[in-house]
Amino acid sequence: MIDDASGRTRSLALAGALTRAGTAALRTRAPGGRARWTRLNHAGRTVELYAGPASALAAAVAAGLVRPAAGLAVLAAGACGAYDDLAGDERRGFRAHLSALRHGEVTSGAVKLAAGLLAGARLKERPLDQVLAGVVVAGAAHFVNLVDVRPGRAALAGLALGAPGLLRRGPGAELSAVAAGVAAAVLPDDLGARAMLGDTGAHALGATLGAAMAAGNQRAGLVAHAVAVVAAAVYGERVSAWARSLI
Repeated sequence: MIDDASGRTRSLALAGALTRAGTAALRTRAPGGRARWTRLNHAGRTVELYAGPASALAAAVAAGLVRPAAGLAVLAAGACGAYDDLAGDERRGFRAHLSALRHGEVTSGAVKLAAGLLAGARLKERPLDQVLAGVVVAGAAHFVNLVDVRPGRAALAGLALGAPGLLRRGPGAELSAVAAGVAAAVLPDDLGARAMLGDTGAHALGATLGAAMAAGNQRAGLVAHAVAVVAAAVYGERVSAWARSLI
């Protein structure tokens, strides 16, 4: 039990420290100029984007130390989010991305789904569990992005969804700690409307949560989580509207 607690503490502290350090480093250097790293939020306020890539890299490194497959899934999700941030792909939901794939266009959503399925294949042993785990990883990444519509929503979701996993043992608990560490590190600036995660950080945080859920659950839990994230994807507009309505 001591080892489990130590692993959770180490993962949480590492994820939080790397996120803060990465944000500070990017803010100091601002590759490409500071204008590239600012956006206007829903209220017309200028916010920083440094927390997005910083949290994605921090989560990928910390998750990779727990389970390499989880780290790769988080990195892929963050990269897809970065593409959306830069290219401005407005398509929402896996249905739109799969439709584009049928027409020969490989979108960031399709890559994110593929990365989730590959991660699931490494996190579980039985074929059905592998597919379910992949759906959970990709779906969780999509869900956190759906709720990232107002300051602090994504980070608060990361804390709320990661907290139950901290009560478990094993890699699922450590991955939950990674998500909680990242979310806690970005929450003050995000909630204060000084920074935003963007698609980069939201996708990476969600993939970390999904990996934690996949690693910490057996068949029944995987099914329940898969149903939940698929339902969130189907009713994506309602999920975003609900997130906007929260005080």
